[in-house]
Amino acid sequence: MPAGGKGSRTNCSQPTPQKVPNRLISEKSPHLLQHAYNPVDWYPWGQEAFDKARKEDKPIFLSVGYSTCHWCHMMEEESFQNEEIGRLLNEDFVSVKVDREERPDVDKVYMTFVQATSSGGGWPMSVWLTPNLQPFVGGTYFPPEDGLTRVGFRTVLMRIREQWKQNKSTLLENSQRVTAALLARSEISMGDRQLPPSAATMNSRCFQQLDEGYDEEYGGFAEAPKFPTPVILSFLFSYWLSHRLTQDGSRAQQMALHTLKMMANGGIRDHVGQGFHRYSTDRQWHVPHFEKMLYDQAQLTVAYSQAFQISGDEFYSEVAKGILQYVARNLSHRSGGFYSAEDADSPPERGMRPKEGAFYVWTVKEVQQLLPEPVLGATEPLTSGQLLMKHYGLTEAGSISPSQDPKGELQGQNVLTVRYSLELTAARFGLEVEAVRTLLNSGLEKLFQARKHRPKPHLDSKMLAAWNGLMVSGFAVTGAVLGQERLINYAISGAKFLKRHMFDVASGRLMRTCYAGSGGTVEHSNPPCWGFLEDYAFVVRGLLDLYEASQESAWLEWALRLQDTQDRLFWDSRGGGYFCSEAELGAGLPLRLKDDQDGAEPSANSMSAHNLLRLHGFTGHKDWMDKCVFLLTAFSERMRRVPVALPEMVRALSAHQQTLKQIVICGDPQAKDTKALLQCVHSIYIPNKVLILADGDPSSFLSRQLPFLSTLRRLEDQATAYVCENQACSMPITEPCELRKLLRQ
Repeated sequence: MPAGGKGSRTNCSQPTPQKVPNRLISEKSPHLLQHAYNPVDWYPWGQEAFDKARKEDKPIFLSVGYSTCHWCHMMEEESFQNEEIGRLLNEDFVSVKVDREERPDVDKVYMTFVQATSSGGGWPMSVWLTPNLQPFVGGTYFPPEDGLTRVGFRTVLMRIREQWKQNKSTLLENSQRVTAALLARSEISMGDRQLPPSAATMNSRCFQQLDEGYDEEYGGFAEAPKFPTPVILSFLFSYWLSHRLTQDGSRAQQMALHTLKMMANGGIRDHVGQGFHRYSTDRQWHVPHFEKMLYDQAQLTVAYSQAFQISGDEFYSEVAKGILQYVARNLSHRSGGFYSAEDADSPPERGMRPKEGAFYVWTVKEVQQLLPEPVLGATEPLTSGQLLMKHYGLTEAGSISPSQDPKGELQGQNVLTVRYSLELTAARFGLEVEAVRTLLNSGLEKLFQARKHRPKPHLDSKMLAAWNGLMVSGFAVTGAVLGQERLINYAISGAKFLKRHMFDVASGRLMRTCYAGSGGTVEHSNPPCWGFLEDYAFVVRGLLDLYEASQESAWLEWALRLQDTQDRLFWDSRGGGYFCSEAELGAGLPLRLKDDQDGAEPSANSMSAHNLLRLHGFTGHKDWMDKCVFLLTAFSERMRRVPVALPEMVRALSAHQQTLKQIVICGDPQAKDTKALLQCVHSIYIPNKVLILADGDPSSFLSRQLPFLSTLRRLEDQATAYVCENQACSMPITEPCELRKLLRQ
């Protein structure tokens, strides 16, 4: 059984001879399987649970989480393994467990309620519903018993039980009133607006809001916790490009590059095994929350590749390559798909209780024992271990403050963080910079080999179409920018996996999930979990990036078909924009939402706006441009009110109101001169473009879509580039340096 299979979280809800599994044992989700031996009579989300609640007139307790969530583990261990709490839940409630990554629609609906009625949101999410699925009480993590500042889960259950018995009619009335208010508040529609707002105004306001929240010293846009938020960095790069000659433009570029550098030097990056942790618990990017999510790796590799395009600094390209090395090694299925996440928690030693960060932290003693060899040529006695500890800030007392370690689990432990430049470390010990670089890399490799012997964090081996689409983009874009065919091949394998295992040819629909089975097989739930809007939007984006990287038109053709299916299943023909879920799939939920925030992941509507613009550039189909305008108009009010909540959509608005470049390369795909022109385009940061290879075949897919391609000729039988805007094309260009000059104007 792969990691992520049944009972895979060490010392957490492990089956014993005395324990009998509940019905979650039949599920595929790693998160649900983690609860399969609880004394709680859990149901998966579905009609069986709803019918029981209605028949027995009991409220539903809904618990939403995901398998690599630290506080979900805590609540499972403290409350859901507790026999008395299990009895309370079983007698007076119908308990339903949901993996938020499998059912983002359920998660979004009830998170909207929790955020509107409490001080915030997060996971685990705990919501109590009427048998008709309307929420009436909500929260996040509850400790099992009352404390000084927090009411305990047992107390909450008893209070809700009494209220349900004594004041049910009041609860139902309040629930209906809150649901109606949420419905009105969450509506996103064009109304009587005809056009989206001014891109210049939205751009300026979004930049100003980001500038006000920027951390000058450490980069990023909050005190703590700090999230990578690649959508913000993407916006800043786009803003820089369209404001290059202004002070604000330079400022935007500096903000994005500095943030990326500070993150890469911080403890949020795994310097030993590569990849990025989910967020930092402090403003210095020093001590992370240690889980690693696929969607972060996918988006950050694109951000670092773009930083390399813009700055030419190989520091950024090395970080991007490191992320992809981690994904290929740790998050890849042998058939080409990508797993969802690795946990924050793992046992420090086999048989011990899991602790957060145990796999990733180091003591001074461990490093000294692993790296005892003397460094020759230093101005003072020095070992490789001492050099590494100086550069990465390791101390005897540990580098994690007590405030960041409330349980005292990480005393004397260190998170590696780059404290000095290579030049400063070299000067400190009278060494050459390259010698220091070699010694540090060698030391990190020894730590990596030693770390292999530690118990590994739990792997969530669920594969999601949306996140796989993002990862296809990550490999395709970085491979194209760096000119590395090997990385593009990973993207091709990922796209083939999606088509083979997550696409239903008969209906043209994507599946949301599949799972790693034993022996490298791929399993599906029965019935299948069909895709949501984000699955289509992110996969289409991945396929468009893959076409530009590989120039294989089959990926573009599939993207067009998926966009047609997306339009059919999710488009709001009355109000504009896309709903997050199919009408049938979300039947019974009190709200059908349109996601209106670019957060850790971009909103699927923001992504769709970009996709529609690009598809119009590839095909000339007016319907997609019209849809893009309707979508941006529907979100006008939200953009006007809080543009910083939708930086990716503001970027799409700018792309729409500027002119999309169609860069056409006429040539033999295998010829050196064709590849040189393609690589020239890939090396430059041009977010608002489509790249088209015209191979001279009038019957090719793109020639049929864009008849003007047949009028473009090779000059003197050489590969030739044309840059077309507003249905007018430049003079033919055969030299990469001339093309570079034109594209950088």
